Amino acid sequence: MSQVASSETSRDYDVVVIGAGPVGENVADRTRAAGLSTVIVESELIGGECSYWACEPSKALLRPVLARADARRVPGLAKAAAGPLDVAAVLAHRDEMTFHWDDGNQVKWLESVSVDLVRGHARLDGPKRVSVTTPQGDTVLLSARHAVALCTGTTTALPDLPGLDTTRHWTSREATGADHVPGRLAVVGGGVVAAEMATAWQALGSQVTLLVRGDGLLHRMEPFAGELVTEGLREAGADVRLGVTVTAVKRHGGDDGEVAITLDDGSDLVADEILFATGRIPNTSDVALHSVGLTPGDWLTVDDSCQVTAVSDGWLYAVGDVNRRALLTHQGKYQARIAGAAIVARAKGGQVHTDRWGPHTATADAAAVPQVVFVDPEVASVGLTTHETQQSGRRVDVVDYDLARVSGAHQYAQGYRGRARILIDADQRTVVGATFVGPGVGELLYSATVAIVSEVPLERLWHAVPAFPTISEVWLRLLETHRG
Repeated sequence: MSQVASSETSRDYDVVVIGAGPVGENVADRTRAAGLSTVIVESELIGGECSYWACEPSKALLRPVLARADARRVPGLAKAAAGPLDVAAVLAHRDEMTFHWDDGNQVKWLESVSVDLVRGHARLDGPKRVSVTTPQGDTVLLSARHAVALCTGTTTALPDLPGLDTTRHWTSREATGADHVPGRLAVVGGGVVAAEMATAWQALGSQVTLLVRGDGLLHRMEPFAGELVTEGLREAGADVRLGVTVTAVKRHGGDDGEVAITLDDGSDLVADEILFATGRIPNTSDVALHSVGLTPGDWLTVDDSCQVTAVSDGWLYAVGDVNRRALLTHQGKYQARIAGAAIVARAKGGQVHTDRWGPHTATADAAAVPQVVFVDPEVASVGLTTHETQQSGRRVDVVDYDLARVSGAHQYAQGYRGRARILIDADQRTVVGATFVGPGVGELLYSATVAIVSEVPLERLWHAVPAFPTISEVWLRLLETHRG
């Protein structure tokens, strides 16, 4: 690998990748491993959002929180875990997990797989062309013989609020990278980022007020998931307010002053920091989409191999969050594996397999998307929800079980509370959706994902015997419940 010097005005490659987060890195790795010359362009840190401002730092903050919560439910540990967290140690661990926001190791990895790197801001410059403005102000033109892959991800979607543009506020980046614990933190939003950051900062010592516009948390999941998480946050001391909307914000006394928050019911709230976790928008506003006939700022619609459908000749790919299929790092990396293989097949004149679950088809983006929400209680889900099956008219059997009745849950924690649900296709007799809520349930997720992806018949699944006493015994109880 070489870092392309700004003095080089143009270079040709088989593949140009824009965005060096986990998705772009995986596309580049796949194409280069297959013998295609590949360059990757990045304007920030190599490793992207996940490594420095999202997955890694957020889970580093949350791991001590959840470990302490588990320990408080275990006889012999409860007393020892009763005290506060060591905030300095937690923040130091977070810093280590982000390599102190230094991407040197990621650059070394690119070198090890022989992918060239150009640092700078990339913009499309017509078909198969990319113009890069370097930090020095120079321009490097890159041409792709076969494909350009846009892996630029998303950025925070902020509401149109009076005063917001002049009020210093947190987004997910500040929430995962803060070097102090605010005394009072207002969190606006009801999705995964809002729930996780409310959990983390409440446990680290903030008085958290969670302001949710809808009637519950985690609205894309089964309703009982949001209900149990809300209950857990309130028990931890957070103030969770449902059905409220922020109408204005203003920070008094400069950037370090209090934030005054006005709600739609006429009430006011004061906080030291305010976090907006109000969704994501595609990072496509400044990549010159107009040069290839697309609209800047739009999500990019793709086929199952991640080719952008609105661009002729099939040279442009949009991989990861930017295509809106599944806004999760592991799903983006899955798409990268699919897209990388498709790019290689097309470049070498090979056959592109478009069959369901084929090597060039991102089937799991619709049928088997796994996700863990690292809160207390933990939430794990994969596949369809009950609402989604009702919307599509699909006939399913809904099977619920109280996780507290499983022996392994008793061993895991005193006073264990949780719930499990699987959805069984009434015609095919296979599992098409699963949701688990409770301490430690994240480790149940892969078995559910395998069952859904493999379309294991219930008659065969009955022979998958869970070890006793583990929480995974809930699979047996769910199948027994279904059998009646």
